[in-house]
Amino acid sequence: MFFRTLPAFLVILSAVSALAQSTPARPAITGISHIAIYTSDPVAADHYYRDIIGAARLPDPENWKGVDYCLNPTQFIEVLRLPAGSGINRLDHIAFNTADAVGMRNYLAASGWRIQQNVIREFDGTLWFEVLDPEGNSVEFLQPGGSLKRSVIAPNAIGRHIIHLGILVHSREAEDKFYKDLLGFKPYWFGGMKEGKLDWVSQQVPDGHDWLEYMLSAGPGKGIPADMTQNQLGVLDHLSIGEASVPDAYKVLEAGNRLTGRHDAAPKIGLDGKYQFNLYDPDGIRIELMNFHATNKPCCSPFTAEDPSE
Repeated sequence: MFFRTLPAFLVILSAVSALAQSTPARPAITGISHIAIYTSDPVAADHYYRDIIGAARLPDPENWKGVDYCLNPTQFIEVLRLPAGSGINRLDHIAFNTADAVGMRNYLAASGWRIQQNVIREFDGTLWFEVLDPEGNSVEFLQPGGSLKRSVIAPNAIGRHIIHLGILVHSREAEDKFYKDLLGFKPYWFGGMKEGKLDWVSQQVPDGHDWLEYMLSAGPGKGIPADMTQNQLGVLDHLSIGEASVPDAYKVLEAGNRLTGRHDAAPKIGLDGKYQFNLYDPDGIRIELMNFHATNKPCCSPFTAEDPSE
């Protein structure tokens, strides 16, 4: 019996091997590149991102109508004018840095993921393309411009490392098929406001320590819930800047009279055990200053990967 079935087994093994060889290796995903958001008031947004956050304002290679507010040569907030009919949505896309944008596109296409766009090359040498995740969120993979990387002078930046992005998510299982199973994102931490309820799931990029946070507060379905307000959505769709000490960063903002607009009353320790302080841009997008390392023991789950750093 063994000898009669061996040829068939070898045929199956050969087919599996050929399929594996036809799928290219996934290029490295090294960290967060940027978040792109809309503004209804470009002047107010410019004041917020330059004077309060302290980012450097630079031209936007992807969109000549946009502005990049940079914290370092490879991380920034892309601010775009609010299109007509946007409703309460202020998120355009999120983006991750990769070592090889062309290779990443080939990997996703060979894995069966729907790709509608070729890789675009910008004047500064940056390569990028865009896909949709399982819930329809726009996600870019960006290969920074090599020797042409931008010079960023931001002496007053309140922090220089975007350590995570958060987006509204309905289904952890659906999103995991893309970020975890296909792209190799790895668990970092999860938690919730109430025992037994999951509100936040943090998945680190596979080749770095920045992470994506699923904000599981929207219930079943897809898209923005009909009863959600713009302020509520801005809490979910957010970015986080890492700090050695959030209380010290708060003191810098306070001493520089930079605590204008909407913000928390003071820093506090979150359920993950890390100091946090929230500020909101003029359209309600939250910037969360967060310590790189926990001060207290986290609730709900331990950290299962290394923290990001300066």
